[in-house]
Amino acid sequence: QVQLVESGGGLVQPGGSLRLSCAASGSIFDNNAMGWYRQAPGKQRELVSARTTGGRTNYADSVKGRFTITRGHAENTVYLQMNSLKPEDTAVYYCNINWQYGLNRYEYWGQGTQVTVSS
Repeated sequence: QVQLVESGGGLVQPGGSLRLSCAASGSIFDNNAMGWYRQAPGKQRELVSARTTGGRTNYADSVKGRFTITRGHAENTVYLQMNSLKPEDTAVYYCNINWQYGLNRYEYWGQGTQVTVSS
């Protein structure tokens, strides 16, 4: 099985910064994508950012220029540096890892970490 462990959420004032971390362990295919999704109360879960092992990266328009995703030197780790945080960034942030192997797609989620941006 695959497990994802997240850390780094918390309460921050508008304009502040937070760094989320996620480490995946278990039987993981070498070529994969890791990323972050978020879900605010009453809203659907949405992609924030993702990065493949090959270095391909994408961001939601709402976070471009403020958030930066990186993959760690250790295998299957991912970080999200969040700067210039806004109240609308408040949500539960979930780490995700996924890959395609043959005809099968594999996807796993972390337990979520709360990010609250408020004065």
